[in-house]
Formats: sequence, structure tokens, C-alpha cells
Amino acid sequence: MAQQGRGRRGERGGQRERAESDLQEKLVSINRVAKVVKGGRRFGFAAVIVVGDGKGRVGFGTGKAREVPEAIRKATEQAKRDMMRVPLREGRTLHHDIDGYYGASKVTLRAAEAGTGIIAGGAVRAIFECMGAKDVVTKSIGTTNPHNVIKATFSALKNLTSPRAVASRRGLKVSEVLARRGGDESAEARE
Repeated sequence: MAQQGRGRRGERGGQRERAESDLQEKLVSINRVAKVVKGGRRFGFAAVIVVGDGKGRVGFGTGKAREVPEAIRKATEQAKRDMMRVPLREGRTLHHDIDGYYGASKVTLRAAEAGTGIIAGGAVRAIFECMGAKDVVTKSIGTTNPHNVIKATFSALKNLTSPRAVASRRGLKVSEVLARRGGDESAEARE
């Protein structure tokens, strides 16, 4: 009887592994840190990872350990746990421009025309590549600390809304929301 239970768990775990294998992982930064103790210094490593499925879901995680692979593993697990869905227009760009703040970091995210590409630096680029966005223009102002830049970007992405969400909140049709915003006729016809 115990054998059957293990087999079933193994099957479910296999399905979960296949779903997680579709995830893209990007190592944003790895930092050597030192703790001063009585006998000298103890070195450890801190890693920051961004994980996404390429279809609008993305998350980030941090991990610390005495060895680099263990720090990366911890960061990856945290990133997979904390993934969030970001609404994308046409599966390639943002619905509207938005700013995000965290500490001394300010990040401006702007929707872009098709063919623009991801115009972003370092940590922000990793987020949009993992998310699956194709056309975005960003500007990072203030600190270049990857932890704060990532947190500022995620604070902006959490406040991003789609026309469908706005329409449901206001009790309107999606086409009415797009018409008020000044959307073109082709956008109204698609919805």
C-alpha cells in the first residue's frame, strides 16, 4: 500500500517538474558577503534570481548560503513561490505607462510600438525577458542596487491594470473603457 502512495506522489511531482521546467531563470546578481567572527571572516554568497514563464508570469527571489549553488537554489525556490501574473497588451507590451518606487530607486515603464524591443538595463531587462514582454521602454533613476531596482519594478507591475479589469470594476464594457481612453477603432473591434 505504501508503494502505491509513493508512486502517485512521484507522478504528481513529475507533472509539476514539467510545468516548472518551462520557466526561464535569470541570475541578476551574485554577491560575496563576509561575516566577521572570532577566528576571522566567514564568507557566504547572496544571489538574486528572476523567474518567468514567458507568458506574463514573473517572480523574483533572494537566497543566501555558504556556497553559490545553494544560494541560487534558495533564490529560485523563493522566486517560484512568489510569482505574479502581469497583464500584457497583445502578449507583447504593457497596457499603460507606470512608475514604481522602492527606497532610492525609481523605475519608469512605458508601453512601446511593435518592433521596439526591450529597452532596459540589467535587472529590469531580466524581468521583462522572463515575463515574455517584447516591446517595452524603461528608465531607472536613482540607485543602481539590483535589489531596489527589482523591487521598484515589481511595485510598478503590481499596480498595472488591464482594460478588462478596469471595465469590470466600473461596470462597463471593455470597448467603452477603450473608447474613453482614446483607443482606436481596431482596438475596440478586437475586444
